[in-house]
Amino acid sequence: MKIGTRGSKLALSQTQQITDQLSAVGGFTAEIIPIKTDGDVLTGPLSQMGGTGVFAAELRAAVLDGRVDVAVHSLKDLPTAAVPGLALAAVPVRADSRDALCSRDGLKLAELPPGATVGTGSPRRAAQLLAARPDLEIVDIRGNVDTRLARVPGLPGNPDGDAVPGKSGDLDAVVLAAAGLTRIGRLDTVTEFLDTEVMLPAPGQGALALECRTADAELTGVLGQSLAAVDDADTRLAVTAERALLARLEAGCSAPVGALGHRKGSMLYLETVVVSLDGKRSLRLKKATDGLTEVGATLLGIELAEELLAGGAADLADLAGPAQ
Repeated sequence: MKIGTRGSKLALSQTQQITDQLSAVGGFTAEIIPIKTDGDVLTGPLSQMGGTGVFAAELRAAVLDGRVDVAVHSLKDLPTAAVPGLALAAVPVRADSRDALCSRDGLKLAELPPGATVGTGSPRRAAQLLAARPDLEIVDIRGNVDTRLARVPGLPGNPDGDAVPGKSGDLDAVVLAAAGLTRIGRLDTVTEFLDTEVMLPAPGQGALALECRTADAELTGVLGQSLAAVDDADTRLAVTAERALLARLEAGCSAPVGALGHRKGSMLYLETVVVSLDGKRSLRLKKATDGLTEVGATLLGIELAEELLAGGAADLADLAGPAQ
């Protein structure tokens, strides 16, 4: 089996873990095939490059044309629109969905000095940071996890020299996904896991998505059975609700929208926030359902999105309008 992934350290690390699980369950050998995507080649803010799809399109094409059998995506990088011929065959158990602050001198968010510089490439993170600390200076950054961490002086494991000429040790803090830091063994750089009351994660954050050709997802085959074995029902329900909300809002990674679902007992809960880019205005809502099916989760996401739009969320960010 050929397993496709982006070539970054994080992508390769998380794909190796999944590949080991799949091959153990299915009893087959597997080869990881790195695929270069537009998101790895192009420079500039992600929000101006086409958003989430820049990381997924080439991986999806590789599955469709047979170069690989399975694509492993970070779910938050996967556009919500389905692609004919592809199936989202597995969503493994979600890792930590929170955002993490990695700052100099072990400072927490509330302890950063006035006017501190904080790096992020995410409008969602930037808006929520400004909502919590309007005095901060938000700096747009790109690059892999190690490159971003190198922007903060004194973090454990950072190189002594410049990782990127002129852009090393120049920020007070960066905000990254806790899941990514976990997967590459850099949790020692975290000074604070940001509470969801301060920062709701991106829809799908911390979760992986395994896509294959629709025919290969059938449970009659070894690959389909292996993918089904690593699928986690509760994670799938939560991210289905989150992504349905995102799809109804017609929002991508450039929109300041946070959402987090979780199952507890017989209920599925979904919380969301939309924040203006300057952090000055926000709208936060919660909703729950006892419909523990993909249809029920989808409806939960759509209904909460409709409540957001009815409450004026489209005035805060570039979102779809309310239903007529």
